[in-house]
Amino acid sequence: MNYSIPTSPEELIALRQKPVNEELIATAIAGVVQIARSQNQSLDQLRAEVLADHNLLDDAQRQWLSSLVVETWQALG
Repeated sequence: MNYSIPTSPEELIALRQKPVNEELIATAIAGVVQIARSQNQSLDQLRAEVLADHNLLDDAQRQWLSSLVVETWQALG
């Protein structure tokens, strides 16, 4: 399906209309990283947001997602 990486919060929110699959999730994570960078947010700040308890994910899931965010941050350079 090849989704383009979102460059704005609005584009990221629009992904909610798509069927969920691995590619969509990877695109959303890449979009979050790109948007954070465009807002001059550091990797540590983004990780803190991911690791914050919002009652959506358990501790293990937040740690796993944090690792994916770090990998994506590094991959996108």
